[in-house]
Amino acid sequence: MASHPYTLLDVFTSTPLEGNGLAVVHDADGLDEPAMLAFARETRLSETTFVQAATVAGADYRNRIFTVGGELPFAGHPSLGTAVAVARRRGLHRARFAQQTGAGTQVVEVELDQRRARASMLQEPAWFGGEVPAGEALAPVGLSAADADPELPAQVVSSGIAHLLVPVAGVDALGRARLAPEALAALLEPLGATVLYLAWCDPGGGPVRARGFFHGGEDPATGSAAGPLCAYLSARRGRHSVAISQGVEMGRPSRLEAAVEGDRVRVGGGVVVLVEGTLSL
Repeated sequence: MASHPYTLLDVFTSTPLEGNGLAVVHDADGLDEPAMLAFARETRLSETTFVQAATVAGADYRNRIFTVGGELPFAGHPSLGTAVAVARRRGLHRARFAQQTGAGTQVVEVELDQRRARASMLQEPAWFGGEVPAGEALAPVGLSAADADPELPAQVVSSGIAHLLVPVAGVDALGRARLAPEALAALLEPLGATVLYLAWCDPGGGPVRARGFFHGGEDPATGSAAGPLCAYLSARRGRHSVAISQGVEMGRPSRLEAAVEGDRVRVGGGVVVLVEGTLSL
């Protein structure tokens, strides 16, 4: 049985026990995929990451990202939280890491003060997929075409991993959304999308309110959807930066910030270190 340093964090918040929880296992080169998946299921968090030695030139470490259902090529809050955990383990107050994921190599920047940090990263260049009829996109969460934003269509967009972005007409629609998991899987799988991301995009340019639904339930903060949403609003409304409030309905309020930089989007937010210990596997 081997021992691995272990960190538990909350991401996209500056308040403990809010935001999106993340477990990070360090020195994980000796763990095989079944063991990583089994531990991800043990944590029951939306994602658990495993830090391994990089296998591509120029990367500082490899970030393996697992949900309870399997490995993801990329995700937002696991990227930021893992970088904070690595910086703290290395005794760094400021760091700029090149992390290797299944989606490529992303640069993550960290500023760390004791157990609180701020992290941001440039996601992959945005890719815009097909549009989806509003009624079809909203049905798996119990809403109808009448709840859709009349000016912004539902569309698959990726900046590392594809999500179905579905702008809604008002905040009240977010509160009425109720997930039907089988219907959601039937919608997302043919599209190659991971999350159904509902978003009320204030026409006046105020903060966005969002909810993210995936096969296992609801996500309190979806960094990998914040980048696509920012790119989408930049293309359709000329809005090049956005603050997103998510997780409110779950009692896990989160704040995500995104801004266009060249052909990429930088996504960032606060991170809190909750637990540091040792895992034996």
